[in-house]
Amino acid sequence: MTVYLSQSFTGISIGAVLLLIALGLSLTFGQMGVINMAHGEFIMAGAYTVYMLQGPISDAGVSLLLALPVAFLVAGAMGALLEWLLIRRLYARPLDTLLVTWGVSLMLQQLARDVFGAPNVHTSSPDWLSGRLTLIGGEDPLTLAYSRLFILGLAVAAVAALTLTLRRTPLGRRMRAVVQHRDLAEASGIATGRVDRLTFFLGSGLAGLAGVALTLVGPIGPTMGTNIIIDAFLVIVVGGIGRLRGAVVAAFALGVLQAVMEYSTTVSVARVTVLIAIVAFLQWRPQGIHTLRTRSLA
Repeated sequence: MTVYLSQSFTGISIGAVLLLIALGLSLTFGQMGVINMAHGEFIMAGAYTVYMLQGPISDAGVSLLLALPVAFLVAGAMGALLEWLLIRRLYARPLDTLLVTWGVSLMLQQLARDVFGAPNVHTSSPDWLSGRLTLIGGEDPLTLAYSRLFILGLAVAAVAALTLTLRRTPLGRRMRAVVQHRDLAEASGIATGRVDRLTFFLGSGLAGLAGVALTLVGPIGPTMGTNIIIDAFLVIVVGGIGRLRGAVVAAFALGVLQAVMEYSTTVSVARVTVLIAIVAFLQWRPQGIHTLRTRSLA
């Protein structure tokens, strides 16, 4: 039982990482319909922010905490710039956004290789995140890594902040108005272009936070975003396009399923099993876990 509880917590921590990555996509892909393949490179930018700050700041804890707002601003600015230069001309052509942002992602990867080098680099973890919390002692103890708990707390805080922003702030109301009916929102006096840019800023900034969290899990490299962006898209599709609640449920469900299958089989078999489960689920419920209910005359 302790082993299964440990694997379940590992799955929850994987789900927290997936959720952090998928939160930004829930805005740019789920809300705005933009297939942003450069989202992974915004994650990479957040991770390299930690690496850059640990140069002048020797204290790993201070650099990590400082990297959270800095990475959010850096990745958010990159996303806003991408929206202003390219995406705003392609809102009616979602497939074109895929091709354009894929090209941008390749350019950013090459830029990272030129600046930081092709080999992966490592960051130092703070001392206060290096230990473990023991819940069950004895011969077969159940321990939770502080770093994983930190990532889980960061994911919960990000979900809470995004939910409050969308539901309680004027910006959130404008964002929802533009998503539901862009022409009517524009006729009502809402500056839709500015709202689009701010939405991209928030979504990309959340990707930067995910990059900071990933520095606690493994090394940093120019292609780290490409390796995980597909999983984030799967979370959005399974959870329901544009549904934040569905993304939360899907991220943790897929994380736990993958962790349990990896313990029972191998990493490759677990990966295939998760993909088969996703395909089977979408065959049964193609709209995802949560959908937006609307009234129709048809």
